[in-house]
Amino acid sequence: MAGIADLIDNEVKTNDVVVFMKGTPDFPQCGFSGQVVQIMNYLGVPYKGINVLADDELRQGIKDYSNWPTIPQLYVKGEFLGGCDIVREMFQSQELQQHLEANGLELNIAAG
Repeated sequence: MAGIADLIDNEVKTNDVVVFMKGTPDFPQCGFSGQVVQIMNYLGVPYKGINVLADDELRQGIKDYSNWPTIPQLYVKGEFLGGCDIVREMFQSQELQQHLEANGLELNIAAG
């Protein structure tokens, strides 16, 4: 089990923004993952999407890693922010945008 935890830990620590999700950023395979992708794409922050459906061990491993029962999960600079509902609430209150900028990430908000 250490192997998957090390893999997750490495992804979280070597990428500024990581979304563990069902599907990929181009083809989310659940509505909640899709909502997080839409928010991240709207903000224009580069992020890495990791498809937990590709690997059952990863799918369970990320839940154990964060002690959070659901997917998607958003990590910024190694810190677990939350799942879909939390990300959406943070986005709507501008807290997500402030958190990203406070961590040195440049927003490139979609026009329109």
